[in-house]
Amino acid sequence: MDHFIPETELILNPNGSVYHLQLLPENVAENIIIVGDPGRVETVSKHFDTIDFKVQNREFVTHSGTYNGKQIMVLSSGIGTDNIDILLNELDAAVNIDLKTRTIKQKHTSLNIVRIGTSGALQADIPVDSYVVSVYGLGFDGLLNYYLDMPKVNDNELSEAFIKQTNWNKNLPYPYSIKGSEKLINKIGFDFKKGVTATAPGFYGPQGRKLRLTPWVEDFNQQLTDFEFKGNRITNFEMETSALYGLGALLGHQTCTVCAIIANRVIKQYSKNYHLAVEELIQLVIKRLTN
Repeated sequence: MDHFIPETELILNPNGSVYHLQLLPENVAENIIIVGDPGRVETVSKHFDTIDFKVQNREFVTHSGTYNGKQIMVLSSGIGTDNIDILLNELDAAVNIDLKTRTIKQKHTSLNIVRIGTSGALQADIPVDSYVVSVYGLGFDGLLNYYLDMPKVNDNELSEAFIKQTNWNKNLPYPYSIKGSEKLINKIGFDFKKGVTATAPGFYGPQGRKLRLTPWVEDFNQQLTDFEFKGNRITNFEMETSALYGLGALLGHQTCTVCAIIANRVIKQYSKNYHLAVEELIQLVIKRLTN
């Protein structure tokens, strides 16, 4: 007998769409772009050849259409790995669960999901307004630790090396490390700088910023800059990639993050107009994703 998923576990709207994203299976394209800012959705979709569907609920805004003869969609996640948890699980539910019978489909659909973000560089040689593609997502957020199969996708060697090199505080969540989709990384970011993207559960203390409160580890960013393992170094800081890569790997989707570097945390430089770099990155991703 197929596993039945109760209403309390998979919440649907009256029209049968998944609860937060308000998407039906037919609304989901194979090629998906994720942005954090709801206002950036239109910045992406204005480049589509057609826009056939729009929906908005809270910070989740979706535009779906076509480009270069292929179905494509863009949706906003808001900030943080908690929102990525909602987004990835509901996207997957829309295509891999029969929403009418509440049972898992026998045939699995794998989505191509590319996150376009802005980020701060943690290496002096990564210039402002350049682009970084994340080979790994290194999560300080703890989200994936709530999923039983996390060890199956975690790069234990990288995580343990990071714990050892930084003398990681045992009171903090286990830093999990997940590799992105080689297929998408090579397709989207073949000419970008590559490295490990650190994902923080906050913007201030968790990223080493000091205003009125002092971070637990005051030299945290320097520790990240100094980290190296088998040629991998931490290139940048943001707040979503570890969850995107982790849930994507567990659910069988192709995931990739590319970021425009709007600040360099090492040399204390900030972009004079990062909107230009983001606009160029958006156009590159759309073309390469649908090529």
